[in-house]
Amino acid sequence: AFSLPSLDAPEQTIAAQDLRGKVWILNVWASWCVACRIEHPLLVEFSKSGTVPIYGLNYKDSRAKALGWLGNFGDPYLQSLSDTDGLVGIDFGVYGVPETFVIDREGVIRLKLTGPVTPEALRDTVLPLIGKLGA
Repeated sequence: AFSLPSLDAPEQTIAAQDLRGKVWILNVWASWCVACRIEHPLLVEFSKSGTVPIYGLNYKDSRAKALGWLGNFGDPYLQSLSDTDGLVGIDFGVYGVPETFVIDREGVIRLKLTGPVTPEALRDTVLPLIGKLGA
């Protein structure tokens, strides 16, 4: 369970229960994360497919830097959640960024990828799982 402010509209909060009923991806990222830049173009391209919604968890970052980073590199996220103190990340078991989770309709984590998402991981692991989950 979590409830966090939206990165681009901090007056809005997004809670885990708001995402129930759909298969979705949570990508943990930060503007200071060098490895996040490696996977980011792939996420931007994948988001255009509309296969599943991608939500960002901006981890231990400043709002201004995060918004600037998305402005420079593109924004693949339906919404980004602002986890400035890292507590929600800790609840997800995050110990470094980037990390990516596939979450089912009931809110159960079905896959955790540590490190940058690669084209191979997307093709061979993420997409087949999303298909099985009925997205």
